[in-house]
Amino acid sequence: MVLEKKRLDITDRVVGKLGPNNMDLYLENELIGKMSLSDEGNRYELNNGFEEEQNKIYQYVDITTGPDQKYVDCDDENGWC
Repeated sequence: MVLEKKRLDITDRVVGKLGPNNMDLYLENELIGKMSLSDEGNRYELNNGFEEEQNKIYQYVDITTGPDQKYVDCDDENGWC
């Protein structure tokens, strides 16, 4: 089993709460960063593990790859797994 980084598009799950000069960004009630609101355009300041690209927000998560250990030692001849 190996851990691998995967980038997930979480844009639809992010909620913004408007502040005086910025918008606080939340994912499931967890503050993940801020988006500054200015005439020059929006700037994102996101916590580690999150990034913005082309107005989408991504989260990096660790996933396991490889066979699930509980299914590796199956005995097909006797019908159990």
